[in-house]
Amino acid sequence: MKRYEKYADDIAELIRSGVLAPGQRVPSVRYASQAHGISPSTVFQAYYLLERRGMIRARPRSGYFVNPGALVQPAQAFSEPQVSAHVSESTEVDVSELVFSVLDSIKDPNTVPFGSAFPSPMLFPLQRLSRSLASASRDMDPRMVVTDMSPGHPQLRRQIALRYMVGGLMLPMEELLITNGALEALNLCLQAVTEPGDLVAIEAPAFYACLQVLERLKLKAVEIPVHPRDGIDLGILAQTLERYPIKACWCMTSFQNPTGALVPEARKRELVELLRKHQVPLIEDDVYAELYFGPHAPKPAKAFDTDGLVMHCGSFAKSLAPGYRIGWVAAGRYAQKIERLKLMTSLCASMPVQAAIADYLQHGGYDRHLRKLRYALEDQQRAMLAAVSRYFPAQTRVSQPAGGYFLWLELPESVDSLHVFRVALAQGISIAPGPIFSPARRFAHCIRLNYGSPWTEAAEKAMETLGRIIRSMLGH
Repeated sequence: MKRYEKYADDIAELIRSGVLAPGQRVPSVRYASQAHGISPSTVFQAYYLLERRGMIRARPRSGYFVNPGALVQPAQAFSEPQVSAHVSESTEVDVSELVFSVLDSIKDPNTVPFGSAFPSPMLFPLQRLSRSLASASRDMDPRMVVTDMSPGHPQLRRQIALRYMVGGLMLPMEELLITNGALEALNLCLQAVTEPGDLVAIEAPAFYACLQVLERLKLKAVEIPVHPRDGIDLGILAQTLERYPIKACWCMTSFQNPTGALVPEARKRELVELLRKHQVPLIEDDVYAELYFGPHAPKPAKAFDTDGLVMHCGSFAKSLAPGYRIGWVAAGRYAQKIERLKLMTSLCASMPVQAAIADYLQHGGYDRHLRKLRYALEDQQRAMLAAVSRYFPAQTRVSQPAGGYFLWLELPESVDSLHVFRVALAQGISIAPGPIFSPARRFAHCIRLNYGSPWTEAAEKAMETLGRIIRSMLGH
């Protein structure tokens, strides 16, 4: 055993035995080095190892502290949700009214927001972003407001291209277009490759905004089952491509909403090759890509695109600044068409806001913020899984994603998730019921829960109440 591993094990034992309590500061690097006769680099290696294990976390300029969730164990007793059943027919999409009723439920600040699509704004560096906005607005060349309307602020596009490069993906800046959030990027991508009445392959379950876009554009959905851990079923997708004139495939390849599924790298390569064979464009919705829990970021399907068929859509809404509404698309062969569609609709995203995010990416410590955000989300996932284990029926199946901030729960079949939604909302708890994730309103006994807010006594009580509501439907 190496010296840093031995020291890490010693600290871990102090945490497990309660000598170092949750939230307590662990020995400083200098003190540990002197007290144990080891080098500062050895101490750092030990603390990095404990960070990866989720036992401690760094606080800027304060040192390392015991992670509040260090001793909370995931609910290992639960099975993962089953793969959704395959429905071969195409479906007209009509879910908006149901979706709007769910979205309205989270507007009340006193409601526990388990049904929200966003993490808590308290997890974002909003004050630092405000300083970047003030600075960027003051220094911005006024001519840029006109000359760079589309494809977007050049410095922001450059920063995004650099982040792709760090991840091993070299993209020309000409391929990048800044949009009003990822949702506009996804809308533009669909408009670029479809006409009303066309068929689009989507996931089942699918993010409800995807369904609303199809509904608005008068497109038909062909649902492809999603494995709760490995993502879209490539076998069924292959059969669908042979059987139907699919014009596009919309897929979340990393930490899919609502299941949290992460398509393994080899399967992402297969997905791109399968679609290349049929010359069907992939609209890759990858807004959760930065929210991974392990040591390495997952590669996007775009990394395996050699024909320009993958339109990779990202956003800062889930990782940095939800209210700023800045997203982008790396549009491949469709870049010019999408840029022209953008000019015909919204012209450009806010230039001062683009400049602010560019400034933050360059000077604000984005990677440091992401590191803290990932630790927080991982802690909160542990806490929610533990609450599910304590309060929900034993037959409950739960996803355990390696990133993002959603759990997908499959309840006993006799439970009506829309009824759970209504009863819970009356008690100040919002959830996302399964039917909003399907054009045919399937998944009636499933719910999506958001663990993107700091875990509080109110959240714990809300989970206890949810469990009680669900059990009452089973006669428990």
